[in-house]
Amino acid sequence: LVIYLLKCERSNVSNRSKYCQAIYDICLRSLDIERPTYTNLNRLVSQVISSLTASLRFDGALNVDVTEFQTNLVPYPIIHFMLSSYAPVISAEKAYHEQLSVADITNSAFEPSSMMAKCDPRHGKYMACCLMYHGDVVPKDVNAAVATIKTKRTIQFVDWCPTGFKCGINYQPPTVVPGGDLAKVQRAVCMISNSTSVAEVFSRIDHKFDLMYAKRAFVH
Repeated sequence: LVIYLLKCERSNVSNRSKYCQAIYDICLRSLDIERPTYTNLNRLVSQVISSLTASLRFDGALNVDVTEFQTNLVPYPIIHFMLSSYAPVISAEKAYHEQLSVADITNSAFEPSSMMAKCDPRHGKYMACCLMYHGDVVPKDVNAAVATIKTKRTIQFVDWCPTGFKCGINYQPPTVVPGGDLAKVQRAVCMISNSTSVAEVFSRIDHKFDLMYAKRAFVH
């Protein structure tokens, strides 16, 4: 998964390293945190990890087992780099004024601003998507939201392997850290997807390597 273990020092968070830039931007834009700390970033990452494993701990209508991720998301062993997104990422202050529906959070999950890695899925094509809903969600609303997503031209699928959506519903509402940045909401969705847009991440890493190697940085 393109979900990174954050090992940025507190003093270096503002430098936006390639590993935490996307999460740093989410904190800035969605949570109105001017200077996100190591704690702010990790709480957001832990929310995604918690969503991934919720079906192992709680009952639901359409539980998704962890082993199903590989079955449904990896068409070929070599193409195993997943992207993750989470919605809604909203502060407690905004939550009082916004009640997001299943369709709203589903649309948000596909937005580039919700991705936990710095890439734009609109520039690539999907191979598969796994949507894990939590809280006050019913299958009827999920089916309607997915049907709407399929009609969007900005979301395209490849034509060289089986594609589709895998949906899971867990009735346990999202749990947040008391006094934390994220608001307690009635429903949320975590999306794990396999998309060709992940190439943007590797392209940036490759470019930065070339720049460093050209100067023989860290070459002994």
